[in-house]
Amino acid sequence: MATVQEFRISDTLWARLSPHLPTHVPKAHPLGCHRLRVPDRQVLDGIFFVLRTGCQWKALSATGICSSSTAHSRFQAWAQDGVFARLWNEALQDYEDLIGLDFDWMALDGSLHKAPLGGEKKTGPNPTDRGKGGVKRSLLTEARGIPVGLVLEGANRHDMKLTESTLTSLPPAAEAARQAHLAGGGEQGLCLDAGYDYTQVREIVAALGYTAHIRSRGEEAQVKKAGQKARRWVVERTRSWLNRFRHLLIRWAKKPENYLAMLHFACARITWYNCLFG
Repeated sequence: MATVQEFRISDTLWARLSPHLPTHVPKAHPLGCHRLRVPDRQVLDGIFFVLRTGCQWKALSATGICSSSTAHSRFQAWAQDGVFARLWNEALQDYEDLIGLDFDWMALDGSLHKAPLGGEKKTGPNPTDRGKGGVKRSLLTEARGIPVGLVLEGANRHDMKLTESTLTSLPPAAEAARQAHLAGGGEQGLCLDAGYDYTQVREIVAALGYTAHIRSRGEEAQVKKAGQKARRWVVERTRSWLNRFRHLLIRWAKKPENYLAMLHFACARITWYNCLFG
């Protein structure tokens, strides 16, 4: 059974998160009185509960963790301030310092998700869901499956069209580690499926310093039988890790920035978890 820690921010994680939250400067009330501000940790617990369980924001008040309006308004303010992107970057830096990001092999793949309220930004007709509104997440991982790149687009965008933007979406900590890896003479293979088998993709990949390894699923099975190590599966496992955060399965957020912020928060949590237990 799931433990409480799976739905709350642990003390260890809070110690890493708290320095990156904006400092609140209280404003003087004209009547000299006002409500006490809800502590940031309590609010972050509420945000993480929504991310982990997929419950509606309005349902958060019933849990007793935090008021739904307080959690949602502070989440939007933090998302606009880039807090969750910075948390992911800090998590990657911790992973690099403690374990080391492995850029010898990387994997890239896209996944489709429903977006019934996605509006007109970063959504499009899903070709696998009778043209209903959907979103595509293009995910890049290093050799152990740590997420190091992420891009959102409409579900009708082809995977190959997102290759360059995904490969250049690395947070600063990951990009610095990649450049150090290249400067040290390290190889950098990039595993892709048959959906990326285009000359344009190969040119982009080569220009960015990667070596493309493109195989269909059938070819991957044959390689595994021959005793060679399969490598592209790590990105599919990371997609599964992300989908355990139930809020991400369906994009209910109308603003793509809010959905992307939740993805960054999940990537940070995955990276820090692997720092401790990976």
